[in-house]
Amino acid sequence: MTRMTHQLRSVAVAAALAVLLASCSVDPDPRPTTASPAAPDASPSEAHTPDALAALGQDAVPIATGLAAPWSVTFVGDTAIISERDSARILELSPDGTPREIATVAGVNSNGEAGLLGIAVDNQNRLFVYSTGNDGNRIQRFDITGTPGSLGLNAPVTILDGIPAANYHDGGRLAFGPDGMLYATIGDAGQRTAAQDLDSLSGKILRMNTDGVAPDDNPFPGSLVYSYGHRNPQGIAWAEDGTMFATEFGQDTWDELNIITAGSNYGWPTVEGIADETGLVDPVQQWTPDEASPSGMTQISGTLFIANLRGEVLRAIPVADPSTHTDYFVGEYGRLRDAALAPDGSLWFLTSNTDGRGDPTSEDDRIMTVEIVR
Repeated sequence: MTRMTHQLRSVAVAAALAVLLASCSVDPDPRPTTASPAAPDASPSEAHTPDALAALGQDAVPIATGLAAPWSVTFVGDTAIISERDSARILELSPDGTPREIATVAGVNSNGEAGLLGIAVDNQNRLFVYSTGNDGNRIQRFDITGTPGSLGLNAPVTILDGIPAANYHDGGRLAFGPDGMLYATIGDAGQRTAAQDLDSLSGKILRMNTDGVAPDDNPFPGSLVYSYGHRNPQGIAWAEDGTMFATEFGQDTWDELNIITAGSNYGWPTVEGIADETGLVDPVQQWTPDEASPSGMTQISGTLFIANLRGEVLRAIPVADPSTHTDYFVGEYGRLRDAALAPDGSLWFLTSNTDGRGDPTSEDDRIMTVEIVR
């Protein structure tokens, strides 16, 4: 397995962390640079991260193969539920890895980056689905019926529609926060200036109740907008202390990892990456798109694990020092779309080589599992 360790430091990062992670300390080095890759046999211990950092085992094992552009994975009890972007299918995975179609979401327009995207399950075992319909992106809620091996979905209830959509920059991740609220990442749909318009849902991270209504304690009264100034936000995850993180596709210069706080402006399209501009929140780490394109993300035992598309790497970032990272499986499985904590305590990650931009093998697309070493 190829592993590389990178380390980024900057005054801007230190300033951001001082505000957002007061318990963390960061070395005040000069302007951010992307460190040269470490030797291919670099081990996680070389990242100089806290002892509590969760690391990965040596080998990843396929759980399922032959999927078609899988986009998101979540769990109902011990059963994995998977979305396929282009087919609009919702699948359940049997214990032996055989996929079974639960339903095909009606009215999905799959084109480019649009289609059936993020899924999430709440504590009432209801499935929430983000997809592109005839009138834009939408979030629907489905009651799950049946038992493992024969799961089904009742008719959908649309809790939010009319979200701006395009063939690209659709965002699409859904996740429930520790506050029980549903969060959704929304891309700018190619309308750059809309990311700064609080009356538009484009280029935002949204926070809502399970009926799609804005909570009373959202930062902008009566609005679903939780943060703004995003280009194409992707994975979202929370540290054990409640700190919220989000990955974001940049344009040509910097992809980002951000700490998300209510009501904050993350700068797009005014800036991209670390800019040290008053009133704008800088990322805590940035990468060139060729080495990242960070997509789905999960947090396990104080470590963020990010699936990267163009970078073709599973990236581990310690919550306590999010300006550093350790890379796993560099180039071994191609494009990576999502990462999730499985019920058995292992890490699952999805490949995305059949999405039209990869180089698929006969087994793609795959779900891989790897042991967490604590």
